[in-house]
Amino acid sequence: MFNWFTNRRRKKLTHAPFPSAWEEILRRNVGHYRFLDDAEQTHLRELIQVFIAEKYWEGGGGLELTDEIRVTIAAQACLLLLGLPHNYYKNVQSIIVYPSTVVAPPHRPGFFEHTIEPVDPAQAIIGQAFHQGPVIIIWDAALKGSRHPESGHNVIYHEFAHKLDMLDGMADGTPPLKDHAEYRDWVQTCTQEYLRLKNRTDKGRRSFLDAYAATNEAEFFAVATEHFFEQPRLMIKHAPDLYRILKNYYRQDPLTRVYRHT
Repeated sequence: MFNWFTNRRRKKLTHAPFPSAWEEILRRNVGHYRFLDDAEQTHLRELIQVFIAEKYWEGGGGLELTDEIRVTIAAQACLLLLGLPHNYYKNVQSIIVYPSTVVAPPHRPGFFEHTIEPVDPAQAIIGQAFHQGPVIIIWDAALKGSRHPESGHNVIYHEFAHKLDMLDGMADGTPPLKDHAEYRDWVQTCTQEYLRLKNRTDKGRRSFLDAYAATNEAEFFAVATEHFFEQPRLMIKHAPDLYRILKNYYRQDPLTRVYRHT
């Protein structure tokens, strides 16, 4: 019964006209939107309508939320879902948006927690995804990345890739996949590329992937997702197998879109 009501509400949302002001926001702020064909744009607009309505949005640091903020963030989060079977990020209930970079408080050990490591210092963040909590987005960084898809840096892709990764209960760089064969291919390819990147980073050598991807497997997947959508030419040149498995997972081909518009 609950699913019936949910599906009925979502159908009503997607059948409502897409606001012309929202369309203008997409064309102004979401660089990747122009790469989509008509059917993809229509599907993305439907996803946005449901996503915005179902998530709890909160402005932090005095930020007043606007349609521009909601639509810009929703569009890029939903772009990742364009080819996936999904439930509108069922593990995302709320999205907190700050105007500019914030400093996350340092981790403090609990009463029963013993550690021999020093307490992590406070860190500046532009986004954060919590396993059992909200997604935090920094608006100025999100807008800059959204308007410049060629940069290879997109905090919204990054954090929502983490949430896709977490759908199976773990943030380990491997989202839920179709079958054992895809898991084997994924693990083999990602392990090879991750170790190659880590080796280059340890030696102080640059890679087409941001060095932050060498932090751990979860960050590798999130950073790879950014580059997959934003710099497909570089990825297919330097890591064709990585591009292939991401193409199979997301069921999208950003390289074809780029060539279609050049």
